[in-house]
Amino acid sequence: MRKEVTYLGHVISDKGVPPNPEKIKAVIEYPVPKNAKQIKQFLGLIGYYKNFIEDLSKIAKPLTSLLKKEVPFIWGHDQQIAFSKFKEILTSQPILQYPDFKQNFILTCDASQYAVGCVLS
Repeated sequence: MRKEVTYLGHVISDKGVPPNPEKIKAVIEYPVPKNAKQIKQFLGLIGYYKNFIEDLSKIAKPLTSLLKKEVPFIWGHDQQIAFSKFKEILTSQPILQYPDFKQNFILTCDASQYAVGCVLS
């Protein structure tokens, strides 16, 4: 019997569903963006792991602010913190795990006119 299996880019085991280490490597090795196109590419990589990152849009705000046409591209302290935070989150374990029914659950919901999202933690 196999202890883990890779399915649709995710490693599934009896311990939970962490991101695939091979795919995380691309995020970890991504260089500091030098222009808006590179920020879009990095956010595309991060978007693949959106289910693993709580408050993704809040963390990404300093990066997405540089994507506005009227804003000059100046990589600053806030952008570096956001960039590093994404890498830190994706290398922390555990990411997704099976529920412990001895613990209380927290249901966090967010809704707008167009969408709804929930996280059970």
